[in-house]
Amino acid sequence: MPFTPFHFGPGALLHALAPRRVSFLGFAAANVLIDVEPLYFLLAGEAQVHRFFHTYLGALLVAWATWGLFLSARALVDRLRLPNWLGWQSLSSGAVLLGALLGTVSHIVLDSVMHSDIVPLAPWNASNALYAWMSIDALHELCLGAAGLGLLLLLWRRAGRRQAAGAPPAVRLGEEGDAPATHACSPPGAGRGGERGRT
Repeated sequence: MPFTPFHFGPGALLHALAPRRVSFLGFAAANVLIDVEPLYFLLAGEAQVHRFFHTYLGALLVAWATWGLFLSARALVDRLRLPNWLGWQSLSSGAVLLGALLGTVSHIVLDSVMHSDIVPLAPWNASNALYAWMSIDALHELCLGAAGLGLLLLLWRRAGRRQAAGAPPAVRLGEEGDAPATHACSPPGAGRGGERGRT
């Protein structure tokens, strides 16, 4: 795998393109969860560390598990008094599920390029057509480039919202610029009449 945080780059870009539909937290959580598998087999000293959960079928199950953990945690918020880190409690379940699905599927695509022990289409196919499709350095640069582009897009969106919030309200008829009602209703010569009354 590219070290797990490298996978977050495409997630940042996808979230920036559709911030309300793709949860970056769901994307990142699914990437962390799926890499428990190679970590376990690596610590166990096994030669093949990418197994079932690094297939597209297994990746879908990890995405569903990520979504299930989110729903369970949100249901237990009041009972366990869970902290609302990064505002996760306000995320929509659909955005979390889509983020998790995109996270696990993109994870398999990127890892297929880098690792020879991945069989992404198992159990139907034992080949890996993406292996060595590009160099490891190019793969990491792709992930970092996606992260940078996503960050720039998010900053641009935020600047646009701030500019819109700071703009003066539009002038509507009958509001700003109209003469006060008392002046508009004063009869002609009212001021001169008042002066004659005082003389």
